[in-house]
Amino acid sequence: MTGPARQFLAHSRKMTGGRFIAETLKAQGVSHVFFMDAILRHALTEMEELGIKRVLGHSEKAVVYMADGYARASRRPGVCMAQSVGAANLASGLQESWFAFSPVIALTGRHPAQNQYRNAYQELPHDPLFAPVTKFRGRVDLPEQLPQVLRQAFREATTGVSRPVHIDVVGHTGQVAGSAEIFASVVPEEDYARIPSSRPIPDSDHVMKAAAAIEKSRRPVIVAGAGAILSGAELELTAFAEKHRIPIVMSLDAKQILLDEHPLNGGIVGTYSQACANQIVHAADLVFFVGSDTGDMTTNNWTLPRSGTVVIQVDIEAAELGRNFPGTIGLHGDPLAALRVLSDTIVPSERSEWLALVSSFVAKWRSDIEVECASDAMPMRPERLCRELGNWLPKDAILVADTGFASHWSGTLLPLTDRRQQYLRAAGSLGWAFPAALGAQCAHPDRPVICLTGDGGFMYHLPELETARRHNLNTITIVNNNHRLAQGRRNIDAAYEGRTGNRDEIFVYREIDFAKLARDMDCFGVRVEKPADLCKAFADARASGLPAVIDVPTDPSAVAPLPWSGLD
Repeated sequence: MTGPARQFLAHSRKMTGGRFIAETLKAQGVSHVFFMDAILRHALTEMEELGIKRVLGHSEKAVVYMADGYARASRRPGVCMAQSVGAANLASGLQESWFAFSPVIALTGRHPAQNQYRNAYQELPHDPLFAPVTKFRGRVDLPEQLPQVLRQAFREATTGVSRPVHIDVVGHTGQVAGSAEIFASVVPEEDYARIPSSRPIPDSDHVMKAAAAIEKSRRPVIVAGAGAILSGAELELTAFAEKHRIPIVMSLDAKQILLDEHPLNGGIVGTYSQACANQIVHAADLVFFVGSDTGDMTTNNWTLPRSGTVVIQVDIEAAELGRNFPGTIGLHGDPLAALRVLSDTIVPSERSEWLALVSSFVAKWRSDIEVECASDAMPMRPERLCRELGNWLPKDAILVADTGFASHWSGTLLPLTDRRQQYLRAAGSLGWAFPAALGAQCAHPDRPVICLTGDGGFMYHLPELETARRHNLNTITIVNNNHRLAQGRRNIDAAYEGRTGNRDEIFVYREIDFAKLARDMDCFGVRVEKPADLCKAFADARASGLPAVIDVPTDPSAVAPLPWSGLD
């Protein structure tokens, strides 16, 4: 028997599976668990004694989103749980975590073996549900397996590409493993309690090749993505860009890489984008993707960069290198570590003409949007809402934006002015933002958390206002209320071209005052119709000491601009 094995046995002691789960989560730095009853009640009981907060939600999907928001805000694993019948709903919520590379650990109960294939109550095979949206799936068929499987779940969630994992625990509510007595040792593993868990460095030959290409380039641009944020590479990437005089454009997930007024900030690129950012990538002779995929959102449906442009890509996942651009110079490694070794290899250049052109693109875009951003129109323009929110946003705020126009407008128009500010946005699941904001508030109870959503998104998980009130999660939710799913308007109008009929029936909702609903649920609520009243509403909401909803009726005809394309 090896030394580590002897040491493990020496520190093992008898405890219930529930106690082991609670102690392991505590040892790994988990402060909150998000769940729908009934699941692992023995473990939940033990968590109370250890000081882990237990957040009961109103739906399985909502508690996944809470765990996801917690994980993204803290860059630590978030934990969610549901019983067997709720597993399908839990799995559907993990789609968002999968797309966002979020280290969420999901636990479900499963009927024991003797009940399988016998029409056991509320039982479905779970593995097919979780297979598309998890990196690792572990089964606890015997209580004795619990220590190994739970430990591996943390390792899988945080190593390489961080993503969600699933543990199926024996017992319809996990009670078999939760109540059984086992011999186990709780061993804290801090490396796997955060992301990134390690920082691999790219091959030196590849670094030299990338350095030579950048030195040769006259018009390089960096495209920063979610991987740069997950790596914590914001400061390193800024220093790299400043040293080598290279502008940065960002996917929405990486908005916080550069402050709004930084001279190298070329804006948000892709489909939900600023025209200047797409113009910069179109004009570039080298594009350096840092922790960014090369999917349709970032490349505006693969029209950026232009054919023949030199492409460099650094990513923690080797299979991503050159996925959509053959001939890519690939750097397999952690973005922060890769930037450090690459920066020391490159001879800096001035590139004054290129930076002047970049600056002109940005200035033109700012001029083009000024009318809407300064508009006093009523109903309010969403562009003005975003400007006012950005001007007020506290210096240490976490802004959580829903998908669709909420992320499009906030990502492109809302200024970030302080390094402490975080920007989290839905990877594609409408309704994610509000419960995710609650999770972010759990991760950072002393920081202001602001959610920006639309009426369509907010209605998905409106009951979680009760959860927020019950747990004193005093987020501020701003509802861009145009009483419709506005993002589909262009396509709906196109479908109806030349026809009469009731097009509103397929995308318009009844008008609802969400501030009144908030007050009825014992939360703070205010409706703001005039742009000049927004700042006071933001301040009053923060001072209320309650979960707050600011309902803002906005122009129902407003649509975000189509992306600039070199094909136009």
